[in-house]
Amino acid sequence: MFERNPSAVARHYNRLDRFYRRLWGEHVHHGFWETPTWSTAQAVQHLVHRVAEDARLTDGARVCDVGSGYGAPARLLAEDYGAHVTGFTVSAAQHAYAEAQPVDGPRPDYRLQDVRMNTVPDAWMDAVVLIESLSHIDGGADVLREAARMLRPGGRLVVCAWLSAEDPPGWARRWLLGPIREEGRLAALPAASTVEQWTRDAGFTIERFDDVTRQVQRTWSVVIGRVLRALATDRDVRHFLWDASEPDRVFARTVLRLWLAYRVGAMRYGWLVATR
Repeated sequence: MFERNPSAVARHYNRLDRFYRRLWGEHVHHGFWETPTWSTAQAVQHLVHRVAEDARLTDGARVCDVGSGYGAPARLLAEDYGAHVTGFTVSAAQHAYAEAQPVDGPRPDYRLQDVRMNTVPDAWMDAVVLIESLSHIDGGADVLREAARMLRPGGRLVVCAWLSAEDPPGWARRWLLGPIREEGRLAALPAASTVEQWTRDAGFTIERFDDVTRQVQRTWSVVIGRVLRALATDRDVRHFLWDASEPDRVFARTVLRLWLAYRVGAMRYGWLVATR
């Protein structure tokens, strides 16, 4: 059984650094297709713009990006909205990449740190955003309480989350959700009702919680195509995925599980907006 603590998550992303950027690009999150003809890049950036819209960002807003990864969403928020972003990641590889990128706007403050151990003052942030990071954190309720502490009264929380269905069948738990958690180093795949409870218990008022699975699930067809092309054209990728001594190679198998889990309804994608 794989570990799923912050150190294990960091090792996973550090070891798969080049692989993730090869298959996902800098954003490392789903695309959001409101228009079927959009390219993947357009859909990926649109997801961040929707986050900014729901966070009601204005020029100079202070934003905490929990699970900031390679910093692409933080840079977009800085460049397009003039936001002052503080980003948290536990991956040294992602942190180093983010620090090396130019920004045409307020430079984000990237912190290599578990967000639950931060030194942000109380009521300092105008918005806290979690773009597909909640499932990687062991203690989602704790993270949302920390988000509430950081936010000023009236501040906004936006969470884009990988979710389990409310009551998935046993076969889906065994063959899809369980392996996805193990192979993807996910601390949890909570149901929407669990996230709602965490959010209310942290002191937030939920404005809405939408199921947007239909708009994002195309992402996994795109990723599968990229994996197949990488296998056909990149010797290093083939070596990595066929190296029996490489424990993180199983993530390539998880891509297929994720595609199927969304298709059969075992996994959902939730979009939560709340106020402090």
